[in-house]
Amino acid sequence: MLHLGLNIDHIATLREARYRGWKRGLPPEPNLVQAALLGERAGAAQITVHLREDRRHIQEADVRNLARALRIPLNLEMAATPAMTAQALRFKPREVCLVPENRQEVTTEGGLDAAGDLPRLRKVTRQLHAAKIIVSAFIDPEIAQVEAAHRAGAEVVELHTGAYANATSTRARNEELRRHGRAAAQAHALGLQVNAGHGLHYTNLREYIEDVPHLHTLNIGHAIIARAVFVGLDQAIREMLELLASHEFTPRAE
Repeated sequence: MLHLGLNIDHIATLREARYRGWKRGLPPEPNLVQAALLGERAGAAQITVHLREDRRHIQEADVRNLARALRIPLNLEMAATPAMTAQALRFKPREVCLVPENRQEVTTEGGLDAAGDLPRLRKVTRQLHAAKIIVSAFIDPEIAQVEAAHRAGAEVVELHTGAYANATSTRARNEELRRHGRAAAQAHALGLQVNAGHGLHYTNLREYIEDVPHLHTLNIGHAIIARAVFVGLDQAIREMLELLASHEFTPRAE
């Protein structure tokens, strides 16, 4: 069974549109913990948030409050920097997903260069493991990056699905599916858990999960929050879970 990691960053984006950088008192609406607990009740397997260095949506207080309130795992996305590592060691989420970060980007635009930054990633991974935190690496679907994430000590890879989601032709989409299939197979062979996310939505999800093997958790946020505007968050989550539950594990033959 595929698991849903509910990314609630854009609940915080809506809050920050009016209450930028709130610091104390009761969290202004929409209440992030309330959204996370609703996701927990609806069937999400984990809650994902990205504590960005510019604090454009998620704040430290959010991570603290979520870590205290949730019964399901909290997955903290963060840059592999000393400052962010210190935050992870402070709040001790169940899992940390190391991601690249660019201040000018609207959202994360690509995968981590694990192959080109191996010594630093190994250091961060050792620190997180010492605190019993699971480490995931958000990478592009490339064999070299999968192998580098493994050498860095990550237990999980999250395949960046942005190029698949943005493909405008059947040929380009099929090529992306083949890339993801190969990367997922290699990760599985190395004993890594295979997650995926970025740009997945209600329309493109089925083809992806039918063609890419060994998937464990899909981290999805924007599509669910956008759908929730019209049907409510509980219903939007349940619709996504129905899609995840209805597929058959029949990866396309190479």
